[in-house]
Amino acid sequence: MTAPDPVQLARGWLGTPWCHGAAVRGRGCDCLGLVRGVWAEMGADLPRLPPYAPAPEDAQHLHAALEHHLRSVPMDAALVAGQVLLLAPHPGGPGRHLGILSAPLPQARFIHAYARHGVVESPLSAPWARRIVARFSFS
Repeated sequence: MTAPDPVQLARGWLGTPWCHGAAVRGRGCDCLGLVRGVWAEMGADLPRLPPYAPAPEDAQHLHAALEHHLRSVPMDAALVAGQVLLLAPHPGGPGRHLGILSAPLPQARFIHAYARHGVVESPLSAPWARRIVARFSFS
């Protein structure tokens, strides 16, 4: 039996409206809800994670929870489709945005829930790539 593909599952969330604190495919989610939803669809028993919030101190809790429940990927390791990306909204800031890498280099892309846009697949352009503060694997 093969493990579920997180990229294929995440693509099933495309078009889901953005809704703070939600994690329901087709109905609404935020960036954390997208990752939680895909994780659940992979068959995981979801642990409690801190809610997504704009406060910088909450970013430390989110990073720590991701490190505890997912497998950290070294920043110098290759980008691999399916990795969870923790991104800073502003260069040099704390990681408070999440996405799932959907295609590696040279034309890297990621799926994320974005306010006013919902769940979209975006190019991992240089400005986004510079904002990656950590990477994780579901397995």
